[in-house]
Amino acid sequence: MASSLTKDSVRPGTPGSEKTFLGHPRGLATLFMTEMWERFSYYGMRALLPLYLVAPGGLHLDAATATAIYSVYVSLVYLLAMPGGWFGDRVWGPRKTVAVAGSVIMLGHLTLALPASGTFYAGLGLVAIGSGLLKANISTMVGHLYDGPDDPRRDGGFTVFYMGINLGAFAAPLVIGTIGENVNWHLGFALAALGMGLGLVQYLIGSRNLAARSSVVPKPLSAQEKASTLRKAAIWAGIAVVFYAVVGFSGSYTLNWILVPLTLLGVIIPVMVLVNIKRDKDLDRTEQKSMSAYIWFFVAAAVFWMIYDQGGSTLSIFADSSAENTVFGWEFPVSWYQSVNPVLIMALAPVFAWIWLALNRRGKEPSTIVKFASGLVLVGASFFLFLAPLSIAEGGHKAAAMWLVAIYFVQTVGELLLSPVGLSVTTKMAPAKYASQMMGVWFLAVTAGDATTGLLSIAGVDLNKTGIVALEATLAVAAGVAVWMYRNKVKELMGSVR
Repeated sequence: MASSLTKDSVRPGTPGSEKTFLGHPRGLATLFMTEMWERFSYYGMRALLPLYLVAPGGLHLDAATATAIYSVYVSLVYLLAMPGGWFGDRVWGPRKTVAVAGSVIMLGHLTLALPASGTFYAGLGLVAIGSGLLKANISTMVGHLYDGPDDPRRDGGFTVFYMGINLGAFAAPLVIGTIGENVNWHLGFALAALGMGLGLVQYLIGSRNLAARSSVVPKPLSAQEKASTLRKAAIWAGIAVVFYAVVGFSGSYTLNWILVPLTLLGVIIPVMVLVNIKRDKDLDRTEQKSMSAYIWFFVAAAVFWMIYDQGGSTLSIFADSSAENTVFGWEFPVSWYQSVNPVLIMALAPVFAWIWLALNRRGKEPSTIVKFASGLVLVGASFFLFLAPLSIAEGGHKAAAMWLVAIYFVQTVGELLLSPVGLSVTTKMAPAKYASQMMGVWFLAVTAGDATTGLLSIAGVDLNKTGIVALEATLAVAAGVAVWMYRNKVKELMGSVR
């Protein structure tokens, strides 16, 4: 996407006098490019991950185990966004936290590039930690560029930022996926490290354009709190080391000793976090009501992401084994399916932004609640559509590639109704005490959804069976209808936030 840097001929210090990026504060260009390269590295590796896990030349695992690992990994990335936000709020400030995060992510991809299974899992862990540190803080910095929740450019700014995500996500499978599948898996992972390195350099150069408040630690830890936090972290780390040492030396260790606790944490922690924030007596009555409304959005998002993120696991593994991955007789790498969603996002996001603006001028823009409900219904519809290629495969035939493209299309429209709006409404409804951390709470919805998928896989549920797919589709549609039916109650709790 070409940037548009302009300077209005008005007096300095007046609104609109600063250099802009597509009509937004220039710092958005820095965050746009940083997120684009980080997503290039992340989605490139993620497109390879399930295929590498099942490939004879990779780890050669069964589909259920591969889906469980993929789901646990993705849920962990978003789970760690919460402590990542905490670091931004209490330790380093968002700006420094993102710089550290980029370095950790790059190191993780380099570790993945080493040809050994042990280092592979260590690399996944490093990428998850770095991504968690980066995600909540970079989104918070986008919010810092605007003059409060009522700045009319705010929603548009998050939409532009979302385009950066998808530009990187589109290019990644085409480059990293092709090299990984056709040349060498680990060379593909090394290209992901290069992408993150480019993003980190660009961020450090352009960070002077970020809002000054992005360098501020909103609520720094006291010396006593630092000592207490380090002590607790050391205790829990020690318990984990001792526990897994005992399990390992006893000879009873299997991969499930890691997968099961992580998936359970992915379900339990989001619930605990929401309950703790809701019960915080420091929140005033308005903030309490906003949190009550936010829980509805959180549950809706969790159901959405449970289905949506299977586009990278369940659908990818299905395509690898049961789809005719050709266009006009030309065969393409399976990882290329992961470029369908981002290219559709880039094509459709401006259209949606224009539609919302046009409807808003007429006073007819759908409320956030209606957009959320519609997104849920559509992601459910995508899995009802998935039943067709599943039936074709069960009949002993290869399903056409266009069936999968159609599924991704429906999911993309649902994503555009739910995800950018969710990012924006989270920053609007966040209690002041939980500024960066609330972005982490939003990402916990992804954790809860993916952890649920992981638990199903660990339990031996075949997610490529028509009965399971139909059940998931029905759940999403029912959740969307429920959110719509209770829209007036949720609006009342939201107060002035729309």
